[in-house]
This record gives sequence, structure tokens and C-alpha cells, in this order.
Amino acid sequence: MGDPSAAHSIEQAVGEPYWLSQDGAPLPAPPLTSTETADLAVIGAGYSGLWTALIAKERDQGRDVVVLEAATAGWAASGRNGGFCSASLTHGFDNGLSRFPDEIDVLEKLGRANLDAIEDTVGRHGIDCDFRRTGELTVATEEWQWRELLAYRKEALDRGLEVRLLDREAVRAEINSPTYLGGVWEPGGTATLDPARLVWGLRRACLELGVRFYENTRVEKITKSATGLILHTAGGRVEAAKVALATGAHGTLLRRLNHWVVPVYDYVLMTEPLTAEQLSAIGWRNRQGVGDAGNQFHYYRLTEDDRILWGGYDAVYYNGGRITPSHDLRDETFQTLADHFFTTFPQLRGVRFTHKWGGVIDTCSRFSAFFGTGYRGRLAYAIGYTGLGVGATRFGAEVMLDLLGGEPTALTRLKMVRAKPVPFPPEPVRSAVIQLTRWSIARADARGGKRNLWLKLLDALGLGFDS
Repeated sequence: MGDPSAAHSIEQAVGEPYWLSQDGAPLPAPPLTSTETADLAVIGAGYSGLWTALIAKERDQGRDVVVLEAATAGWAASGRNGGFCSASLTHGFDNGLSRFPDEIDVLEKLGRANLDAIEDTVGRHGIDCDFRRTGELTVATEEWQWRELLAYRKEALDRGLEVRLLDREAVRAEINSPTYLGGVWEPGGTATLDPARLVWGLRRACLELGVRFYENTRVEKITKSATGLILHTAGGRVEAAKVALATGAHGTLLRRLNHWVVPVYDYVLMTEPLTAEQLSAIGWRNRQGVGDAGNQFHYYRLTEDDRILWGGYDAVYYNGGRITPSHDLRDETFQTLADHFFTTFPQLRGVRFTHKWGGVIDTCSRFSAFFGTGYRGRLAYAIGYTGLGVGATRFGAEVMLDLLGGEPTALTRLKMVRAKPVPFPPEPVRSAVIQLTRWSIARADARGGKRNLWLKLLDALGLGFDS
């Protein structure tokens, strides 16, 4: 049934993304109502599309770039996430090492350079998004998680990464939770930020460089022309020499992507601002982003006005993979999240949650983005970020632009860029496999990290799975 006091804490929560409900959202651009031309058309105005448009103009100011967005900039995953901007391009070091062992050092270096470039862009364009490079703290709440963190730290140090080990006393000195047994802190590898304000700032930067936007303009189909591609909408069309497809889980314009990507829903709670006394009770002076080391993990962080964003744990796939607004709110998950919040921070009993929301993550079997082209190289895509796209989408934008350039580059030669993930089976087998996997990882968490035969099979096939 859940904790009654936790249930009380979410009674008044508004069912909408906190970030997108803030003041300061730009007025939407008008929809397309004519026939236009462009050197580059970008489909989607989330992070992936915005970075692509911005970098395209920074590479060539004379390039004519247009962005088409089905709703408004950042309305989907880019405005609903936790605001963790990670240097990792591979959904964490361990995942990258297991899938790209020969490239992991290069990918780690590229990831740090990518995060540096994001920080530089935020500064150069005066984007007020509360960008703070505080690093991320991964905490163990079970003995098996602590053992895995020790092994991870050794591997990371052997690769020259900065990873600080914190024992029980040290980790609780950072953030005071009775559930913590230890942790590792990676100081430079993650920034926290305000997701919506980053979207709005990137959009403004694009406009200042001459990018044209059409919002509330859904691309319904793509056809070929003599010189490029035609994007058809209800009110008009765009004829473009090259196209970047940046629609995440919402993309249906390139059918082959349906074999590799599934929509998984993630859910989040946001507290009211904490008082000085409440903050003092938990510490958190260094304001790190936090994730626990379970297979089903929570992620949480402080906002600029000292709220706590608390999300994760339940990664939900609805059988059939249908995306619908009715899935954005899930009371069962919000109750679970609230229960876990007060288990982690019992000293915050009485704190209320003001917002609750959910959204779709574009998930693939390798848990990190993959890339490719269509229409004989006239279209490029980057998709499958699996919840770690706030930072990696900038890298994906560079890859898409390199692919559209048609000449091999250091990025397009990477195995990570050339290879594809293992495809998901068709429905209804797809739903059965995903639900079996979700059940198995929950069982592993309950059994001290012990993986059952199904998870061991996935490991053997190179499909090691977490939430």
C-alpha cells in the first residue's frame, strides 16, 4: 500500500514537468504554411536538433538551416529530464568498456571534450541554465553495490579517471542518509543544469545565428527530389539538400529505426524548496548529482532554489510500445518514489512534492546512442540515448553533421558510430522479453545483485541489462 505519510506528500503535486512550467518560455514560432528551401533541415527541436542546427551554423555561417518541430522546443525528453549533463557518451564507463573496449579511452576523452564544449557554449551565448560542474556521486545502499563500486573504482583509476572513494562516514559527511554504505565521487564528469532553460537558450542562440524555426509543424512524410529531400507537413513543405532526423523516441519517419528503439517511460518527483534547517539536516554542501548503484536506480539532485528532484527506479515499458499522454502520470510509481525518498531522507518527513511527471526515453539494446544515414546519405540520424542524452546529444549532432558531409572523419570512423545495437524482436515477443528483463533486474536487486539465468544469457550475448 505504501507509506501513508509519503502518499500525503504527493497529494497536491501538479502533474506537469516542473522545468517547463517555469516563467521564461519563449513564444512558439509560427507553423509552416508555405513551401521553403534550405541547405539543411532539422526535424525536432530537442537537444539533438538544437545542437545540430547551432553547430551547423557555427561551422558555416552561410548555411541555410531550418528547424521543424511537431510541438514546441523541448516539450518532450529535453524538457522532462533530471538535468544531469554527463561527459559519458556510452551511458557510463562500465557500459562503454564492455561494448567498445578498444575505443573506451578515446570515447572518454571525447566525452570530456564534449562536456567542455557545452560549458563553453553556455558561457559564450549567455545561457542562464544554472550550469554547475559539481560531478556525480554514486552511492551504495547494499553490500553488493559497495563491492561493485570498489571494482569500478579500480578499473577507472587504471584508465586514469579521477574517482574518489568515500567510505560510510565520508559519504554521509557529503550527504546525510542512513541508507548509505559508501560511494564514489567523480568530480569533473557531470554537470547539473536546468533542462528547459538550456533548451530555451540554445533556441535563442540558433535564432541569433539565423536559423529559421517552425513549431507546431509535424513532418508527416519524407520524399525524394532531384536535389535532396522534401519534408511534407500539413501546412507546407521544405525542400532541403540534407536532413538531420532528431526526433528521439517519437520518430516514425524512418521505419528501420523501429527495430532498434523502444519507448521506455521514466518518472520524476520535485519537492518544494527546502528550508535552511532542512538543508542543514542533509548537508549536500557540494551539490553533486547523485545516483544509487542498484540495477533499478534512483537519481536525484538539488535545483537552484533548493528543491530536490527525485526520479528513476521504475523504467516502464507499456506493452505494444504505444506513446500516449495518459502514460505521463503513473500513481503507483509516484507512491513508490515518495516511499523511497523518505527512506533515504527520513529527516525530511513533512516535505511536500509540488510536481510529478513522466516522459519517454528512446532506449536501445546497447543503452547508448547509435547513428546512421538514409536516402543515400542525404539524411542522418542519432538516436537511442537511453536517458543520458543531455550531454551526449551534442556529440551526436557533430556525428550527424559529419555523416551528412559525406567524407570520413575521426568521429565517423569510430566503431561506436559505425556499429548498430542488437535489434529488438517484433511484438508481441518484444513486450514479453522486455517485461521478463524488467522482472529479472528487480529480482537481482532483491537477491543481493545475483543475476538469474535470463540476465546471465543477456550478459553472455553482450546485452547486459540494467534499468
